[in-house]
Parts: sequence; structure tokens; C-alpha cells
Amino acid sequence: QRIFQQAGQEFLIGSPKQLGDVLFASMGLPGGKKSKKSGQYGTGAEILEELAAAGHTIAEDVLQWRQYDKLRNTYTEALARDIDAEQRIHTTYMQAVASTGRLSSTEPNLQNIPIRTEAGKRIRNAFIAAPGYQLISADYSQIELRLLAHIANIDVLKEAFRQGQDIHAATASQMFHVPLDQMTSELRRRAKTINFGIIYGISAHGLAVRLGIERAEAAAFIDAYFEHYPGIKRYMEEKKQEARSQGYITTLYGRRVHIAHINDKNFNLRGFAERQAINAPLQCTAADIIKRAMLAVEREFSSNGDVKLLLQVHDELVFEARDAVAAESAQTIRKCMEQAAHFSVPMAVEVGVGLNWGAIH
Repeated sequence: QRIFQQAGQEFLIGSPKQLGDVLFASMGLPGGKKSKKSGQYGTGAEILEELAAAGHTIAEDVLQWRQYDKLRNTYTEALARDIDAEQRIHTTYMQAVASTGRLSSTEPNLQNIPIRTEAGKRIRNAFIAAPGYQLISADYSQIELRLLAHIANIDVLKEAFRQGQDIHAATASQMFHVPLDQMTSELRRRAKTINFGIIYGISAHGLAVRLGIERAEAAAFIDAYFEHYPGIKRYMEEKKQEARSQGYITTLYGRRVHIAHINDKNFNLRGFAERQAINAPLQCTAADIIKRAMLAVEREFSSNGDVKLLLQVHDELVFEARDAVAAESAQTIRKCMEQAAHFSVPMAVEVGVGLNWGAIH
């Protein structure tokens, strides 16, 4: 209703054509570009985010509408159809689909149940333990940043992890020259976005959109980051060159991950491959570690019917345990997972115990 009120008309919000015509033809918002192929205005998330950042609230509302529409179609309605006679949902795990080596979940996909938004978290609340049981969530904390600190040999990051510091606050302190005891939530948020963005090869434009700042300011942040952590820049260049010369990179456990299009003449394909080459040693080693952890936990509880592994969701394992042993089992699981890998930085695992998935993660 808010969207219709701002647009001055009713239309199919889910129709890219109608949405584009309303935003750029009827309302005259800036940035409207028509595709040569379809003749329609582009209405992708990035375009809407830019409009929202410029103060056009209708774009923000459309993004929120899309979020709710996806939750309804993809999860609340679809998952209800997958409930069996015992009131449980079962997924199928594929071992040889994801190029990273991660397990992938299908029919239904239980690895993409939302968590970042409040509305998404409410869907997780619907996943509950059986009577007499509790759920345990055990999640590797910032595993890819820890692996980056180890592989790129960044002493200041390694020390921060060893000291158990808030890594995003530590990064913000380094970059913005602010003591940790004077850190603001906004500076920490910016550092967190940069930390994770760098891993995925974020551009100045992409960072500007995420932080809602000018491109030049975002470029300055990225330059400052590499100035403080030159080892990360060196690591990124080394991995791109390694992929170019041999066509693959190798995880810390020796598994080869092939990087397609790394020498492609097409700029976009090559750029995507370079970002893969940078991220693959981190994400793919993390995939190796979670499998080692699953095996370690299986050995620990193989003769114990009170604890069962239910799900693997990227860096998280979800278990169901009898009430009487849940708290103790959670600590045993944490220990197994933290000792599944040994590098120059400690692995840290956050555990939660409760009656539903939303409450424990």
C-alpha cells in the first residue's frame, strides 16, 4: 500500500517491466536505463539500493516487499509442503556440486534459511526440537578471516585473534586511528563491511553502495586497508598469478580447486575468476575444515544415541540432543570442532542450546 501510494497507482510490483515503467517513466526517478535486448528499464537490487541511498523511499519499500515475497514463496509456503507424517523436514545433501567442496542442500535447501533480517529469523523459530530434546548450534566464528590472517601471514590480525579481540573493532582501530576503548559502532560496521568485502574482491563502487558513501571515499578506505595490511594485497596478487599459471589453486589440505576463465579475454569473466582465486583458498579450506569437524564429532558420539547431527549449514553444524545431555554435549562439540584444524590462529566456535533454531544462532 505504501508503494502504491508513492507511485500514485496500483501495479504488479513483482513485474520488472511494470516496476521500471512506474519508477522511471511515470515518477521520473534518476538512473533509469533500458536494456538493449529487452527494451525494459533495469530494476535489479543494485539499482534500487542506489535509489534508496539517494532518499527515494519507494525503492527501499520495493526491496523490502521483495524480501517478504521471497520469504513467503521460497520458505513459508514451500517448506510447509515438505513436512512429513512425523512433522519433520528432510533435506538431501550433494557432495559434488559446489566447486568450493562444500556440501550443498536440496529439496528443500535448508542452507539458505534466512538469518540476517528479523523477518527471516522468525522462520528459523519454526524449526524446533522434538519433545525431550534441544537443538545445538555450533558455528565457526569468522573462519575465513582467520584463514586469511594465517595464509597471508598478517601478524597484527593473528595477534588480535590470539588475544580474542573483536577483529572488526581491531581493524577499525588500525585503519581509522581510533583507540579500541573509543570505538564507535559506525566505525566498526564500516570495518566489518571492508573485512568481508576484501575477501570477495569488492570494488570501490560495491563498497560505496554497501556503506552508503561516495565512491571516492570507498576507494580511500580500500587503499587505507591495503596500506595497513600489505600482506593481504600481496596474497591476493599471488593467488591470481597462481591460478593464471596453473589453472587451479590449492587448499591448505592439498585439494585442488580449478578456476575457470582465469585467462579469459572477456574482462567480466576474467574478473569473476580472479575474485574466485582470491577467495577459494579461504572458502575451500573452510569447507575442508567443516568436514573434518563432522568426522571428529561423529567419532565422539558414534556410540551415543542421545546426540544426532541434523544439519550442516556452511560453517555451522546443528544437532539434536536429549535435554539431560544437551549442555554438556555442546561443550564437547565445541572442543571437537576447535581441534579439527591447527593453524597459526586459533579456531573459535560459538555454541548455542535451545528449543528452536532461531533462538540458538
